Amino acid sequence: MRKKKSAMLGSAAGAFLLASVLAGCSGGGDGGKGAEGSASASPSPSASPSASASEPASDRYELGKEPLTLSLYGHYDWYAAPPWGEDAATKWIKENKKLTIDFIQSGGDAKSKLSVMMGSKQLPDIIWMDRGSPEYEMLRQADMLVPMDDYLKKYPNLQKYLTPETANLLRADDGKLYQFPNWYTNKDKPNGNAGYVINKKIYEELGSPKLETTDDLYDYLKQVKAKYGGDIIPFEPELAIDGQGLDVLYSAFGENALNRWVGNRAVPQGDKMTSVFKDPVYRESMQYASKLFREKLMTQDAMTQTRDQVIEKVNNGKVAVYASSSPTDIAAKGQELLAAKDPSAGYFMIWPIAKPGLDRNKIFPGTYATLGWNVAVITKSAKNPEAAFAALDWMTGPEGMSVLNWGPPGLYWEGTEADGITPKFKDSYWQDAKGLAELQAVTNNLIFVGNTVFTDLTKGKYEATLKDEQRSWTLKWQYDITWKTQADATEYANLSPAKDSPEGIIQTAVEDIWDESRAQALYAKSDEEVLKILDKAHDDAMAVGYQKLLDYQTERWHRNQKIMKGE
Repeated sequence: MRKKKSAMLGSAAGAFLLASVLAGCSGGGDGGKGAEGSASASPSPSASPSASASEPASDRYELGKEPLTLSLYGHYDWYAAPPWGEDAATKWIKENKKLTIDFIQSGGDAKSKLSVMMGSKQLPDIIWMDRGSPEYEMLRQADMLVPMDDYLKKYPNLQKYLTPETANLLRADDGKLYQFPNWYTNKDKPNGNAGYVINKKIYEELGSPKLETTDDLYDYLKQVKAKYGGDIIPFEPELAIDGQGLDVLYSAFGENALNRWVGNRAVPQGDKMTSVFKDPVYRESMQYASKLFREKLMTQDAMTQTRDQVIEKVNNGKVAVYASSSPTDIAAKGQELLAAKDPSAGYFMIWPIAKPGLDRNKIFPGTYATLGWNVAVITKSAKNPEAAFAALDWMTGPEGMSVLNWGPPGLYWEGTEADGITPKFKDSYWQDAKGLAELQAVTNNLIFVGNTVFTDLTKGKYEATLKDEQRSWTLKWQYDITWKTQADATEYANLSPAKDSPEGIIQTAVEDIWDESRAQALYAKSDEEVLKILDKAHDDAMAVGYQKLLDYQTERWHRNQKIMKGE
């Protein structure tokens, strides 16, 4: 699963990024036929960590002892949950763990949907939403959320994999933990897929030129346009309205410049947060992006296209260079489709582009945070909040992650290694890569408390034993490029104020100015006009209280730094 506009580009994960991380194990199932019979005989991958819990097992809610139905609402306009129990993984969970999830859909208007539910005080058991978002704060301050601290001590998996430092960063101002993170990690395990994907066939037809600097990229895009005309999009930035490829380009113009800063609309200078509109790196990157756009080297519907339109172009090989916060999500399928028709076709990734003169090893097209992407919260409408936590804790543990990532026991894995935790993968993992990809295309949208450390280390260790042709396309590029070129931006997380606070009201006004100015800058007719637009945006933002917001973000930034230092 991936971040959209409300979940800004820097977390990874990153973020990932759900699918941005999960894409690395991309593959899919055959519907799970034949797996169910052997499921009960498989050793439980979660047996070992369960034994380390600080509370006796008898005091915990036992998932699977009785039917449990939980309602869950994904607070995103774009999120439409697939049916629970119809894919091989959740069918196994439903039958073996007796867990059913009833989804409440946003209907494309998440803000209104949540407002109605809050107004009626009829909330679902679990809400899946952006970490530290204004909506989260509204729910917390309205006393509608259940603290998880006692459950964290009682259940085995989250307490095992979530570092105390990260738990403290997730805590609310009252010191309590209400947020169960999704695709969280630790400082030793980078994640994220941001970067540049290149159309292999086009690249080779143009002589495989050097693609290292922003000048190289510009020259290459001009060659693409000259040779292929309107049949090929030279530069595809995906949903530019959400940042995506534009934020990747930002990173090319400054060493250690993090596009998390762009997502926060605040750039650190010394010990203070300052205006993004005055950031030299942002200004130069927007001049570059605008030049690509006005010379028709970038797709002309960059600010208006849908993701389905991007997918169609990538799948049909109609883009030469594709950059986004997680281009592997879409490019992996495009690689499969193109290579099936022509073995010489497909996609590959390159080391991040840099402005001439900059150290390419200090360019980071994406960022991640140990806090992961978004969070699940349990509401006080839940009849059994402990059961809800127990279900989430199982999902984030080894057994839950194994089933949700790689299907039920017997399909792509069977039993565990000597540690009682790590799944033993079968040859079907790589022999039926298409089937695994199809399964994960569904389960990517059903992972709400993803465990990056377990998932990435598990699949990475196994795939390291495979031949190159047996490894997944995405994991190859994660190991070779993306995980090496994502920066840790944890200290810049959680800088947004409560929506109804004075700073939150200012932030809303600044966001409107941001949205308009970025579109105007992209459409500008000259480099000079780009700067005039950004200067006006800065002045307009300051007029609505931007400095007060920056001061608030500075304070929150320093608070994060203290927590991370254990102070």
